[in-house]
Amino acid sequence: MKYMLMMNAPRGTGDYQINQWPRADIEAHIDFMRNLNKDLHAAGEFVAGEGLTPPGQAKLVRAGKNGAAVVTDGPFAEAKEFLAGYWIVDVDTPQRAYAIAARASTAPGPGGVPLNLVLEVREVMSVPPPFDG
Repeated sequence: MKYMLMMNAPRGTGDYQINQWPRADIEAHIDFMRNLNKDLHAAGEFVAGEGLTPPGQAKLVRAGKNGAAVVTDGPFAEAKEFLAGYWIVDVDTPQRAYAIAARASTAPGPGGVPLNLVLEVREVMSVPPPFDG
């Protein structure tokens, strides 16, 4: 079963707070993420994963007149959190996906203190939903 693990970070100003951390703390955080990905690769569970740019760089896109792209700044200001990055893992049980998410949540922050960020875990649909028609 494939699961998407979406790491959320506090909204703040639209810039990652990590940019204000001491260099050693940034490096420890990145090393943690690299080691997590390395372990997932070794276990054959890693499908994909990436960090995302800050929400201040996000754009919202929808179809406008004649299907042309209408692009506006985003995300919505009232959002309490923003998507910082994600993993797609292929695991045998939901509990394994939850365990990976819990580990990712412990990524170190300033002074090595675990951030305990929230991760949303959702199964990736492997077949389309039924069509009643």
